[in-house]
Amino acid sequence: MEPTFHLAVLNVARMREPLEDPLMQGFTSRIDEINALAESAPGYVWRWTGTAIGPINKPLILSNLSVWESIEALQDYAYRSTHVELFRDRERWFKPMPGPNVVLWWVPAGHIPTPEESKERLDDLAWHGPTRFAFTFKESFPPPSTDS
Repeated sequence: MEPTFHLAVLNVARMREPLEDPLMQGFTSRIDEINALAESAPGYVWRWTGTAIGPINKPLILSNLSVWESIEALQDYAYRSTHVELFRDRERWFKPMPGPNVVLWWVPAGHIPTPEESKERLDDLAWHGPTRFAFTFKESFPPPSTDS
């Protein structure tokens, strides 16, 4: 049975330098590899490919918006694949952010979240903390019930 809801996730990071700076080489040299890894991962559904910077267009902000079949599928990719190597070294390339830098939310299967929608979810998480509308890995919520 196909899932009724999928998990959308927005990751936001403040780069230490622009992507073309030599400091970012250890990260930028692996972007294609890591994107291909995501796209072949079990549970992957879709990712934003609009620009190199991503759905939040601000100087030195790198963002990634994707959709997964479940929290477990996303966690397996993020923390149990080669992706974890970049995650562990993130402080080499990225500065801490003042608010949340990851937000998750449920979308109806087949829905493609927009950059505006992802920004709204991130802002809501910053203002209200984790809720069913916008949550985190640490404090997540199950998909909405389809029972009538």
